[in-house]
Amino acid sequence: MTRAPATARTLLASALSVTALLITAACVGHDRDVPRALPQGVSEPPAEPSPTPSAPTPSAVTGTGRTTPVLNEDQLKAALITEADLGPPWTAGRGAALWRDGMLKATTDDADCGRLLEVLYTEEPFGAAAGPSASVTLDDTEDDAQLREQIGPRRPDDAERELAWLAALPEKCGSFRATTVRSGAQTVEVTELPLPDQAGDARAALRVTMTGETPDGAPARLTVDLAAIRVGEDTITLTNGGLGAVRPEITQAMAQLGADRLAEVARQGRLRV
Repeated sequence: MTRAPATARTLLASALSVTALLITAACVGHDRDVPRALPQGVSEPPAEPSPTPSAPTPSAVTGTGRTTPVLNEDQLKAALITEADLGPPWTAGRGAALWRDGMLKATTDDADCGRLLEVLYTEEPFGAAAGPSASVTLDDTEDDAQLREQIGPRRPDDAERELAWLAALPEKCGSFRATTVRSGAQTVEVTELPLPDQAGDARAALRVTMTGETPDGAPARLTVDLAAIRVGEDTITLTNGGLGAVRPEITQAMAQLGADRLAEVARQGRLRV
C-alpha cells in the first residue's frame, strides 16, 4: 500500500487534532443563551515561499549554545493563522479595537499586576522579538471580538522565564482594582486558561476580565484571553478579547493550530539548510 508523504501525514494529524478541539468546544457551549456553531474545520497551512538562493538562512544561538536556523519573515507569515481557519463571521482586522485604549491603558499599585496590564495593552509578554516577526489581526464581526497573533524568535531560556511569570499571575493577581486613563476604576479578575498539552513545547494562558464602565459611562465587561507559547526558538502570542462574547475554545483551538503550523514551517526550514 502506498503511504502518504511524511509532511502530508503531519499536516493531516494537525488539522484533525484542531478539528477535534473545535468539535469538543461546540459541545460545551450550552451555557450561552444563543450558542453559535464553532468552525467545523481548519485549512491547510499556506504554501511556503521558495527559498532565495542568494540569501543564506540566518542563525541564532539558543540559551543552551546550540545554533539553529531562524525563520525569515515570509516563513513566519506562512505560519500565521488566517480568517479561513475560523470562517465567518471572522474577517481580516480593520484596525485596533476601540476598547484597547479605552480600558487597557490602566495602572495599579502592585508591580506584577501592573506589568500584566502593560502586557495586555502592548500584547508583548516576551518583549520585542529578537529577529524577524509576523502578525495578523482578525475581527469577529458578530460578537465584536478581536483576535491577534504574533510570532517571533526569542531565546528559549528567556521565553521559559516569561511563561513561568504568566502562569503565576492567577495566584498573584487573582482580583485587584485598576485605574484606566479613560474609563475610571475597573475591577480586574485573572484566571488560568488551560491550553492543549500538545500546543508547542511550553505554554501559559490567562483569562482577564475588567468590569466597570466605558468612557461614555455605560456599564461594561471586557474579557481578554492571553496565550503565550514557545515552539523551539520561536514564540507565539495570541490575544482574543472584546466587550461581548469571547469564546475561550476559540483561543484554545487557535493556540493549538498556530503552534502546529509554526512547528511544521520550522521543520521545513530546517530541511532546506
